Amino acid sequence: MRLFIALFFSLILSLPTLASEEKYSESDLLDRPLIERYILDELKSLRQDYQSLEKRMITEITDRELTVADKSLNYANVTVTYFFYIIAGVASLIAFVGWQSLREFKHNTKEMADKRLEKIAQEYEKKFVALERDLKRKTRIISENNKEIEKINEIHNLWLRAQSSQTPEQRIEIYDEILVIRPGDLEALTYKADAAMEINEYHWALSICNRVLEVDYTNGPALYQRACAYSRLGIEEQAIEDLERAIDYSPSIRDLLAEERDLELLHGNERFEKLLQLSNNNE
Repeated sequence: MRLFIALFFSLILSLPTLASEEKYSESDLLDRPLIERYILDELKSLRQDYQSLEKRMITEITDRELTVADKSLNYANVTVTYFFYIIAGVASLIAFVGWQSLREFKHNTKEMADKRLEKIAQEYEKKFVALERDLKRKTRIISENNKEIEKINEIHNLWLRAQSSQTPEQRIEIYDEILVIRPGDLEALTYKADAAMEINEYHWALSICNRVLEVDYTNGPALYQRACAYSRLGIEEQAIEDLERAIDYSPSIRDLLAEERDLELLHGNERFEKLLQLSNNNE
């Protein structure tokens, strides 16, 4: 519509140009007042139609905007109403079920918390029991170690006393004290056999050596003491056999053969002389 009006006004504006090209005398029709009046009326009518159209369009747009706004307000009103209805319904439901549900929830929560606390308490009780058991075990081990250290110190002092004792009888008493503290001590038994040999108790020394060899048949010093006992008792072959075994297990014993008084009866024995010869060759 606006394009049509613009074209119309362009046509009106171009009329003077056309009129300038054609003389009024040659167009009698344009010289008539009626035509001019008609054109003016048409222009007025077009302007009024345009204003009316513009007014209708504004009115229609306004009505549509009002309709949209009304619908939006109505939708918001309905939404808020439904929302409050939902709140009212939930509140009514809570009011209807709420107190009992809250009591049950509180009871269930307390019961669950009590069970959880009881479970945690049981777990920690088990851990404390295990910790107490482990602590007692470690305490017992420490106590046993302390007792063992005390025994070691006491035995060490007894060995020092034995070294400084003047007579075999005194040493035997000290070795017996060591055996009371640590029964079956093979070293103490072996030294006790040696002390028994010094007081000519050969059978006793032999018995003590047998006790040691029953536990450790590779004990070189015990074999050596038993060989000395056999030598004093006149059992030469058994004595030499024990000497050979003693040297095999403890080669340093070979150095004692030449000066051992308890082996004097073996001198002249061929096997013993070979042992002495090997000892001299090693030197």
